[in-house]
Amino acid sequence: MSRAALAQALLRLPQPVQFVLVGGAAAATHLAVVALLVALLGLAPLAANVLAFLVAFVVSYNGHALLTFSGSGARGWPVVARYFAVASLGFAINELLYAAALHWLHWHYLWSLLAVLLLVAIGTFVLSKFWAFKARHTTT
Repeated sequence: MSRAALAQALLRLPQPVQFVLVGGAAAATHLAVVALLVALLGLAPLAANVLAFLVAFVVSYNGHALLTFSGSGARGWPVVARYFAVASLGFAINELLYAAALHWLHWHYLWSLLAVLLLVAIGTFVLSKFWAFKARHTTT
């Protein structure tokens, strides 16, 4: 399948499926970066999580702008700023839940992070769809 055909096939998928695919790519990036930073650099999982968030944000924003919410026509730095606010709020909730999971559940740090990422994803979708990527129409 050509790149153009793949892009068209992805654009025809229902929006929630697109969101899951992009979110899955961002979550996989997030998990991989945390795992690498912990295993290779010996960073604490919570510290590694901050750096991984920033890397995953780039994957997430671009995926949602080019696929999930491409039909909204919302573009530019104001959209990046709104989405960064949504992602940052999600990350703050993520970090709090992740700390709680690490402290109380005693699961492996990657399983804890995966569970937290899934929980936060629902709120991120709603805020992204109805605020961050909502097209702003100006009157002249």
